[in-house]
Amino acid sequence: MHCRSCEMLLEKNISRIEDVKNVEVSYKKGVAEVEFVHGAANDTAIAKAVQEAGYSLGQGGKLPWLSGDSDTWFDIMLGVSVLMVLFMAGKLLGVFNGIGTAFGAAPTYPIVFVIGLTAGISTCMAMVGGLVAGFSASYAETHQYATRWERFKPNLFFNAGRLISYTVLGGVIGALGSAVKLSTGFTGLLVAAAGMVMLYLGLKLTGISPKLSNLSLALPKKLGRALGMKDQNKEYSHKEALIGGALTFFLPCGFTQAMQIYAVTTGSFVSGATIMFLFALGTLPGLLGVGALTSILKGAPARIFFRFVGLVVLMLGFFNIANGYNLSGINIRFPSLASAGSSCPVGAPCPSGQSSSKGQIAQIEDGEQVVNMTQTASGYNPNSFTVKKGIPVKWVIDSQDAYTCSASIRMPAYNIAQFLQAGQNVITFTPTQTGNIRFTCGMGMFSGTFTVVE
Repeated sequence: MHCRSCEMLLEKNISRIEDVKNVEVSYKKGVAEVEFVHGAANDTAIAKAVQEAGYSLGQGGKLPWLSGDSDTWFDIMLGVSVLMVLFMAGKLLGVFNGIGTAFGAAPTYPIVFVIGLTAGISTCMAMVGGLVAGFSASYAETHQYATRWERFKPNLFFNAGRLISYTVLGGVIGALGSAVKLSTGFTGLLVAAAGMVMLYLGLKLTGISPKLSNLSLALPKKLGRALGMKDQNKEYSHKEALIGGALTFFLPCGFTQAMQIYAVTTGSFVSGATIMFLFALGTLPGLLGVGALTSILKGAPARIFFRFVGLVVLMLGFFNIANGYNLSGINIRFPSLASAGSSCPVGAPCPSGQSSSKGQIAQIEDGEQVVNMTQTASGYNPNSFTVKKGIPVKWVIDSQDAYTCSASIRMPAYNIAQFLQAGQNVITFTPTQTGNIRFTCGMGMFSGTFTVVE
């Protein structure tokens, strides 16, 4: 057994045996304690009930930290090779350079839907898609005898939860005319937490560590029963998927944040709800496509595919954990998808947005240190600056692609959290101590640094 749903299913089957008074099953101990009315245990009937539930009697033993199965490691190495080839091909073809996709002006309703389509195959796929892929593949793997439709259902519930919460909460923030702003640090924790869930799902799917794969995240059995989750894992997963999808409203995908800001500016419940509904609807094709793949395959091809998905989910998990820590002000080196900025000679002014090896060096104008940066869908150029301690900094940002991920600027050290409008934006702050000050986009994907000197 590997989860509390196994316990409930076995207890249900064994309790049907004649003269059985009580049944207690523990998946952690691998034991079923059966109490009979007349004290005469019917071992044959118990063994039959266990087998009919899809399990077998035996001694499980202790699980190893690393798998000794050669097939598992062969599948893993094959998956790593494929991922490396795809990543290098994407780099050479410049696929990642336009990951944000440009939307400059305030979008109309049709454009909101198009933004959703874009988000569903880019940044929302990196954030939410990892959860969908891990959840869908994990469900399909543990329900291999279910029909394709049954294995596809969790994806419908997940996305139904997204549509409902985005519509309702979009209307709420539209009506209020202001959104509850989460602190940058807390937002970072949300991103990192999503990454941790992805790591957990990825480990279960790859089978690299049987001991870790056996860990189960579930409600206590008695609470599960109290909520009506009595029969099997399928029903519980659907409820979990619905709630999980609803909670993605609070995950800081840059596109999601952009649409939330747009909903706030309408000052209308109907407009806010419409904007967020159309955006969530646009993400459906990409997210449902991930779930559809997991529901089609069975047998050996499914095993290989699930392990490949597990590797992708693990990669996205590490990626989001790094992004989360970046948002929290902790610098974790991770391969960036953004293109690097251009350069100019050390010490020379860079009015066109070019950077030196020390970054763009601030120019003093009217007692302020002025630095210029361009924000596009692909990130920030330049993304490093050198300024002096104790002198106010005027940070002039030309937003060429508003309503994209990189349009949300966060600088935790000085409590700066601003969503850029199309055109020129000005952020001011006064550096109080020497060292590096990091800034990131709202998702932690794009980042830069201010180097403060005496």
